[in-house]
Parts: sequence; structure tokens; C-alpha cells
Amino acid sequence: MLLKPYFDRNNVRIYNADFITTRCVENNSIDLIITSPPYNVDITYNSYNDTVSYEEYLHFTANWLDRAYHSLKDDGRFCLNIPLDKNKGGHQSVYADIIGIAKKIGFKYQSTIIWNEQNISRRTAWGSWLSASAPYVIAPVEMIAVLYKKNWKKTSGSGISDITKDEFMQWTNGVWTFVGESKTRIGHPAPFPIELPRRCIKLFSYVGDTVLDPFLGSGTTLVACVLTNRKGIGVEIDENYCTLAKERLTKEVEINQLRLDMMKKAE
Repeated sequence: MLLKPYFDRNNVRIYNADFITTRCVENNSIDLIITSPPYNVDITYNSYNDTVSYEEYLHFTANWLDRAYHSLKDDGRFCLNIPLDKNKGGHQSVYADIIGIAKKIGFKYQSTIIWNEQNISRRTAWGSWLSASAPYVIAPVEMIAVLYKKNWKKTSGSGISDITKDEFMQWTNGVWTFVGESKTRIGHPAPFPIELPRRCIKLFSYVGDTVLDPFLGSGTTLVACVLTNRKGIGVEIDENYCTLAKERLTKEVEINQLRLDMMKKAE
């Protein structure tokens, strides 16, 4: 029996649950997953320890990736926002390691989008200064790995795309440049901007498809689902963040409905 949703309105649902241990998403039911999991870089979350050992982090990653794999349809896609590497507390090839785990689970690799956050000012390179003795190179980018379950060609769904020609031409270029989201404005320690899920949704899914975010956080992915006429499911372990996401969605749904009403009146 599936868990009762924390929030369920206008084709979007929030579950206050642990994605790994709680059954709240049916197998073979998801068209597209978009998520940004914890990075294990000592971010202060309410209900998650972001400072475990790297081995524990990779074990956690394997567990949730396995659950994500089973939730996807055979032609389901997966946009995974993760760091390129890690230097805090030891240098690690995070992107390469996670992609390796995903492949072992069964995911197939399609491509990688490089997200240029333009945050060079807060990405200071340390190590030796003006010397070859021990310089550190830090890239001010994040990665969006594009994976899929079994078949890349999409055969399920409505077949209706809402992406414009200009959007398609711009977004199929694998370097996306837009700024990150404000932690203070959103009220979450690691939000991503709505532009990220909006692009992924329009590029990799049809209108009416079901999109899942297993680490919902402040609810950005579901807000993007409302704006693009997709069904959305978000799973979030922390109840406070579920409340934050619910408030954002309620406000966004009301604004979107008002916009639709105004369009109908104009017709």
C-alpha cells in the first residue's frame, strides 16, 4: 500500500518520506526524474547528515539510484544534477564515481550538460600561490548527467512537445549558463533555480508526463511541473521542507490559475 501524500493538488503530489525506505512511487511509472541529491559537503539540512564518509555517501547513492531505476518506465529519462568533483574534506571525483554506480545499477548514459553557474567569485582556488608545488584547480560548474533506463527513443506519453525552436536550438547545446538560486530568498540551504528543471522538463518529456524529484527540498521541480503542464511527484524526508514546498506550490498554482483565467477572458 502506497503512503498517503503530504500534499496532493492539481496533478502534483508531495510525500514526506525517505525515498529509499518508503514505498510512495510505483515501479515503472515515471517518465522523467530530475533531482539534485545531497552533495556531502557539510551543508546544514534539518534531517540529513551531509558529512558522512565518502564510502558511506557512495553506498547511500547506490541505494537511492537503484530505487530511482525501478521507478522509471523503460523509456524513462533521468536528469541528475551533481558536482563535478569535491575538494572539501578530501579530493574526490564525484561525477565519475556516481556515473559509474548508475551504470552498474543498469542506467544507460546519454550525455552531460555542463551548468555554468557563474559563481567564480565564491569558488576561490587554494593551494600553492604562483607555484607548481601544490595548486588546486576548481571549476565553477555543476553537471547534469542525462541517463535513461532501457530505450532512449520515447514511445510513451502524449507525444505533445511544448518546446520552441529557439529553446531547442539553445538547450541542445551542452553548456547552460544561468545563475544559481538564492538560499535566503527560498529558505532552503541548497535550492536550484527553476530554470534547471524547466529546461529539462521541456527538452526531455511530453506535456502530461509524470516527473519525479526524490529529493524535493524547496519544491522547485514541482513548481516547474505546474508551469509546464506536467504531473509531478516529490519526495522529501524533512517535514519543514515539505511545508515550504507546499506553500510555494499553493502560491504558484493560484498564480498560474489566475493567468489561465485571464487568457480565457481575453479570448
